[in-house]
Amino acid sequence: MTVDRDDHPSTLLADRTRRPALALPEAPATATSGLRGAAARVLFERVARRLPIVVDYGPSDTRTRGDLPTMTITEPDAFFRRIGSDGLIGLGESYMAGEWTADDLVGVLVPFAERIGTVVPPSLQRLRRLLLPTQPSDEENSVDNTRSNISRHYDLSNDLFALFLDETLTYSSAHFGSDEQAAVAEWVELADAQRAKIDRLLDHAQVGAGTRVLEIGTGWGELALRAAARGATVRSVTLSAEQRAHALRRAREADLSDRIRVDLLDYRAVDGEYDAVVSVEMIEAVGMEYWPVYFETVERLLAPGGRAAIQAITMPHDRMLSSARTYTWIHKYIFPGGQIPSGEAMRDAAASAGLQFDAVEEFGMHYARTLQLWRERFEGQWPLIADLGFDETFRRMWTFYLAYSEAGFAARYLDVVHLRFVKNKN
Repeated sequence: MTVDRDDHPSTLLADRTRRPALALPEAPATATSGLRGAAARVLFERVARRLPIVVDYGPSDTRTRGDLPTMTITEPDAFFRRIGSDGLIGLGESYMAGEWTADDLVGVLVPFAERIGTVVPPSLQRLRRLLLPTQPSDEENSVDNTRSNISRHYDLSNDLFALFLDETLTYSSAHFGSDEQAAVAEWVELADAQRAKIDRLLDHAQVGAGTRVLEIGTGWGELALRAAARGATVRSVTLSAEQRAHALRRAREADLSDRIRVDLLDYRAVDGEYDAVVSVEMIEAVGMEYWPVYFETVERLLAPGGRAAIQAITMPHDRMLSSARTYTWIHKYIFPGGQIPSGEAMRDAAASAGLQFDAVEEFGMHYARTLQLWRERFEGQWPLIADLGFDETFRRMWTFYLAYSEAGFAARYLDVVHLRFVKNKN
């Protein structure tokens, strides 16, 4: 499947996608990093001994593996120096550098995710902000920075996403009907599960004929198309030029251009009045300090009695608070400026803005399966992805991202929810 790639010729695409490889730092080699590395090794091996995994150090390691997933550390000095100096950023960069691998990457990561609050002793957690990097100011989600943050991920290449997503080009959790169905779902069922997820969200927002819909975060247009097919008029806003171009083309091809408008616009600058506001996994890119503004904007734009239906990735509230402003591997390489909220934080911000919380639906295990299908598809399509100009470091980076995310949902550390809010009629 080939999709339009507006202003990114192949030479520029190659430069953009190879940037992570060129920017990947060498393992630190200072005396301080050596001491930190030694301490990290003691802590890591103490933790790993209690987990249902095997850690070995290459072909000469003779320890019994059994049926447990195996993490093979081929360059332990570099591996522990990176972790000791940069924490989870170092873990991801070490994988990108090929300093460790796994026969079952998700299987290795899940036990760590299940114990994420206790892996690091409380005394060291309190020193997190002193020892580890903090978020750069130029990644804060101000009006000036947000478009750049979004572009770094979503404008990589429409062709890249088309090669590992299903035909709907929906880049968010599917809904397979039940956890049991999610567990056995196959690739061929993914597109139908994505459409079912969108329909559930539109039902939450009571979208039908004549409904004025605002979509915050366009994606590649599937939700706007399905809303318009119900007879709604849709205004969708995005900061991704690539996504906007593709969504507009799909609207034209479906003869729905008269019902769908897609603007390259920050959500804070939207005007008008809408019966329903829908948003799919966009709030994670808003930033914690801007959640009040986000919900105030939604409240301002909704007509009295209007509904907001939001799909969001969530984490436990205590973990959200303890990890706030921590600069992570995901921030550095995948989603700059992002912050996963808790359900409590969203409900509080919405209530402060004058929105009434009305309903919630949780389906985190469906995201674990969605990510597994994406990861398998990405790996199977790698030769075609490489032909787009993406290199081996990008491959390892993207594989780690998908597996790391899948492990978070499989461990139930992360969840995904549909939330509905209502604006008072008064």
